[in-house]
Amino acid sequence: MVKLNSIRFSDIYITPDKTCFIPDGVTQNGLAIIKPEDFDIFYNLIEESWDGENPSYSVLYENIFYRVERTVAIYGVQYCARKMPEKVPPLAALNFPRELCRHLLSLSSASGLILWSGPTGAGKTTSISGLLKEYLTMEGGFAYTIEDPTEMPLDGIYKSMKGGLGLCKQTQPVNGDWGASLKSALRSKPRFIFVGEIRTPDTASEVLRAATSGHLVLSTIHANNIADAINSVVKYASSTTMSEELAYDLFSRGILGVMHQTLIGVHDKRPAVNYLFANPDTTKGDQVRGIIKGGNLNLGTSIETQMTRMRKGMNLFPDLS
Repeated sequence: MVKLNSIRFSDIYITPDKTCFIPDGVTQNGLAIIKPEDFDIFYNLIEESWDGENPSYSVLYENIFYRVERTVAIYGVQYCARKMPEKVPPLAALNFPRELCRHLLSLSSASGLILWSGPTGAGKTTSISGLLKEYLTMEGGFAYTIEDPTEMPLDGIYKSMKGGLGLCKQTQPVNGDWGASLKSALRSKPRFIFVGEIRTPDTASEVLRAATSGHLVLSTIHANNIADAINSVVKYASSTTMSEELAYDLFSRGILGVMHQTLIGVHDKRPAVNYLFANPDTTKGDQVRGIIKGGNLNLGTSIETQMTRMRKGMNLFPDLS
């Protein structure tokens, strides 16, 4: 038998009778049973790490983070644990188009919101963590993350190409209050803010405010497409004291880019991504910002045009040439 961390898989499912299943790597959705020799140690760790309340949490097992989801099935407790990379991969290693990586990296000194959307398990957190790592390496500065649970190993000191240092501190929302935790983050004067996922109204409203106050904010959201991602943030935010009109206005002023990512393939999965960017120079006119501000998100033509221009190596915003 082999140890758990030496087995290649993305997710492991542990049933109440302690049987372990992982994707079989052969079929699209099929599973296979495994029996790692250190299973009991791992199982005891995820059991003992549960705080008695939050079903979503993370554990660190032999230098690898696992994001755990604890559920109660009809025959007992069941776990799903996602195995995270031991190191945050560089953006270039994630198989995105070179032109797309180049544009994302060009935003390192900008301020605003980069929103990464997609379904569960599409690699959103891995992608945006890789981008944040690149920014810290390029620019240095202080990065503050709010995650529940913590997934990627971002915490630490980075030596930037400009000669200074970058510092990242990973935090969890205090008592599950994402909005209050984000307000606290802003008082810490970070250059970069990473919000693990927008899933509450307060989080959405504070993210929009942060994105329009001189910070570079990175976050993820579950969505079916780019327009759905934007609408979801606005609907969340407007269910607080913020009006829908103001939410669209803040999004239009704060947006740098919205990505939508899925994974294709069976064993070696690769990202398939659509994207929409706004002109980072907010002093110049921008059609995307105008469409979003109006709230009628007919963005298909803009997305297609930008993706075509980028594939051809053309400037997304000709007035910047």
